Amino acid sequence: MQPSPQSLAEAAAFASFANGYLREIDAGIRVHHAVSDGPPARCVEWSLRAQRAAIRAEIASPSLCGAQRFGAIWTRHLHEPRWRPAAPMDAVAVLLREAYASVETGADETVRARELELLGRVLDSYRETARQLELASAAPSDDTSFIGAERSLVFGHWLHPTPKSRQGLTAWQARAYGPEEAGTFQLAVFAVDAARVRQGSVAARPAPAIALDLLGVDRAALALEAHEIAVPMHPLQAEALMLEPHVEAMVRAGHVRPLGAFGRRFTATSSLRTVYAEDGPWMAKFSLPVTLTNSLRVNRFAELEAGVAMARLIARSGFAERHPDFRILADPAYLALRCEGRAESGFETVFRENPFRGGAERGIATLAALTAEALPGRPSRLEALLRGLAPSGGDLAGTARRWFARYLDCMLEPVVALYEAHGIALEAHQQNALLDVAAGWPRRSFYRDNQGFYLSEAFRPALLRHAPETASIPSLYFEDGEIRRRLAYYLVVNQIFSVVARMGHDGVIGEAVLVADLAARLEAMARRMTGTGRAFARSVLDGATLCTKANLRIRLAGRDELDAGAEAGLYIDMPNPLAPFASGRHETPRAAAS
Repeated sequence: MQPSPQSLAEAAAFASFANGYLREIDAGIRVHHAVSDGPPARCVEWSLRAQRAAIRAEIASPSLCGAQRFGAIWTRHLHEPRWRPAAPMDAVAVLLREAYASVETGADETVRARELELLGRVLDSYRETARQLELASAAPSDDTSFIGAERSLVFGHWLHPTPKSRQGLTAWQARAYGPEEAGTFQLAVFAVDAARVRQGSVAARPAPAIALDLLGVDRAALALEAHEIAVPMHPLQAEALMLEPHVEAMVRAGHVRPLGAFGRRFTATSSLRTVYAEDGPWMAKFSLPVTLTNSLRVNRFAELEAGVAMARLIARSGFAERHPDFRILADPAYLALRCEGRAESGFETVFRENPFRGGAERGIATLAALTAEALPGRPSRLEALLRGLAPSGGDLAGTARRWFARYLDCMLEPVVALYEAHGIALEAHQQNALLDVAAGWPRRSFYRDNQGFYLSEAFRPALLRHAPETASIPSLYFEDGEIRRRLAYYLVVNQIFSVVARMGHDGVIGEAVLVADLAARLEAMARRMTGTGRAFARSVLDGATLCTKANLRIRLAGRDELDAGAEAGLYIDMPNPLAPFASGRHETPRAAAS
């Protein structure tokens, strides 16, 4: 009998919280726990000094570099000799309390308020996961299309304490606006006095024309006056904006006219705020009045400018011609409103090219979807791909190893080559990275996100020749030491390690084999490259630690990581699983399944 959605969601809530606790707060100690009906269970044990207690969690499937998969949980007070079984959510509450006692300082009332707020977020995430599991159990799977992959992230971020928390989105709204339920909706449209519009475009058409292309309507259908521009908006954001005093004032003054819903129907991608129509030439990315995981999703005006500047920079660099199997999806145009005294109006809209249409959407999946935990009774997307590629009764581990090599060809190699040749690094985490696996094997990759660019200070003169406007865009240029750290997290720790861990948990190949293969690839790249790419590869191989995101600590502090000035403390260090395999320091393991 399959476990219930509630029990699965509870176990998932513990796993995401406990993995963050293990990586960011306390690595615990490894012990064995005696069980009555089998061999001793491998466990991690945490001593909870502030509560004079301890928790043991069975490591049902360990990982060298990714999330651990947990099994049974036990707890005891220090004065008790025996361990008692613990429910996963009870264990989360205990770990959460200990985390605040370990790392937080400040007024007791403030800390307690943040503790209860985070506990509420954890419960919200649990409820949403359970709801999505119920829906997924009754829905046919779509493993063939771009939007099918976008809708499949039932468990959310693999290493976040509140992966499915969506404050500000009700269950009935999620039916229309959440990606998982395949809801579709029209965009709300505002007619705005052109003098009030801020716009930019490096596409073949200006932003107002792109907005009409997005909607699939013309000016006559909207009854626009000669001086007006159509500004499309997500329905949730439109509703929230109409309650804002600065918008109410513009409506009263006649500068803004709400027109209602128009045009083609859209559906949400995995980010919720980027919307997609399979027949549309553009996607659009909006601000939303919803706090997802730990951030209110707001488009900053500097990000709109960065998207346009980077579209111009990438086009002029010639990189795409040299690497045709890797494509950076351009965000080449935007619309926003001018509001005196406000950096952002709430109307900030990014227009993103949509190559996933007319049949080209087949077989496109984010790495997050490929590596997500499998639903009950089903293999993970990645395992299903590998088993379909392996010869009948043949070498599954060998197939996995060849697949991994091709994946590195079209993801690791071009991302590092871009940094080597142009000083441009990408925030290539698993949700921003997409793979074309229509034929089973990786053959092309894509990168998306106008928030995720890091430009090297050492390359500033050359980059300014291609895109002089980048000089005035905040938080775009970084020193190479910081770029290496962040690229190591997003590309290696978050993305590539998730592939390694998925194959290990699925039992198709031992993780150590793939970690050794990754180390060998980085060694080869370091020998072949001479500049920033080489320095990056060597830093990943030779460092005792790697950079990782402090998702739990950010939540403990009650911070929104997307707020301006919130950079400090976003990253911490973790032990480097690659170090033993660098420079031939470790014999390559046999390609056995774990």
